[in-house]
Amino acid sequence: MLEPATRYTGYRSYGYLEAGADYREFKLAPELGRVPAYEGTALTGDQRERVRRLLTDNVVISLHDHPSVFPDDIRETVEYNRTGRHHTGYDGLARSGMTAVFDNFMDGTCCVTSQMGWKWSDVIADVGTRLSDIAHQDYLVKVERLADITEAHATGRMGLVVATEAATMIENEVDRLDILYGFGVRQMGIAYSEANALGSGLKERGDGGLTYFGERAVRRMNKLGIAIDVSHSGDRTSLDTIRHSTKPIFITHAGARTVWPTNRMKPDEVIRACAERGGVIGIEAAPHTTLSPAHPRHSIESVMDHFTYCVDLVGIDHVAFGPDTLFGDHVGLHDTFAGHLSIAEAHGHVEHPRVPYVDGLENPAECYWNITSWLVARGYSDDEVVKVLGGNIMRVLEEVWHQ
Repeated sequence: MLEPATRYTGYRSYGYLEAGADYREFKLAPELGRVPAYEGTALTGDQRERVRRLLTDNVVISLHDHPSVFPDDIRETVEYNRTGRHHTGYDGLARSGMTAVFDNFMDGTCCVTSQMGWKWSDVIADVGTRLSDIAHQDYLVKVERLADITEAHATGRMGLVVATEAATMIENEVDRLDILYGFGVRQMGIAYSEANALGSGLKERGDGGLTYFGERAVRRMNKLGIAIDVSHSGDRTSLDTIRHSTKPIFITHAGARTVWPTNRMKPDEVIRACAERGGVIGIEAAPHTTLSPAHPRHSIESVMDHFTYCVDLVGIDHVAFGPDTLFGDHVGLHDTFAGHLSIAEAHGHVEHPRVPYVDGLENPAECYWNITSWLVARGYSDDEVVKVLGGNIMRVLEEVWHQ
């Protein structure tokens, strides 16, 4: 069912430069067809047409993804990242059915000059280089206000929201938030697994909650209009952030700990607190995260077990999707950066089958076709589907972005 957007004309990243002369060239993973297509949801002809209509007529937003194209040999990723020149998966995005994507760039794997990631200069290099490429084409639109998303939808284009999973790189400089806002950052996490100057990450043995500096940073983000994320923050830090923020916050990519008992999932208390303040949880699909006892082999069915649980817990107005996918071998990427990303500490040691990819939610091109097909096949109404595909996110952004 994947079809290219009419506005996309085939641009490829850094087409204005000469590969091999201006930058180091890598053989990249295919954006389409890297793994077999998902065939688990059987639809009638009328249902397929309904899926197409829902994705075409409505604003569809991924609350969290990394739509970069990684090396075909995932072991080359460190050298690829060190060039500071990630390639955007334009062709895959054009076939995704999405109106906008929250793109989280390299994040903790950003090791342009440092081995450890999250350095200020490296994050600036990552964001600036990617935005330079985006500025050389006219299909993908840099989103800085709500109207950019609606305009992208109206003109057959797609919006990209610049986001980062943590505020670690601001160190103790709250004014750096203003600089990042000026670069176009419109969503930011508090901490990524490891504690920082703002608060605790979910890998830590103890969670001291949001620091006084963290409270200042939250207030500044509220004033600037930066949406706040607590996906990788500790439980107490998450609750403190929700309480101190004057605006609704996001859990952009997570699941329910009641369904799968690891730190990477959120407890009911945090999910409820987020929803009570008007926020939204995006259900994620990164490999070996949102598993379930009913579906311990990670697939779209495991992910949707978290979706249905969260809908029952807080209502359909507070649930969306943040698949957390990319173009390439995501499992191999986790293996490569296990230390940087605190995989073991975040995911715990609950036994489960390992998979080479998440069947049905392997990359950004296929996620929303398969999610929408799943919802249609199970009788969700158009209004319900429209809310979880993007309506709930737009409602929060309207308040957070001051527009």
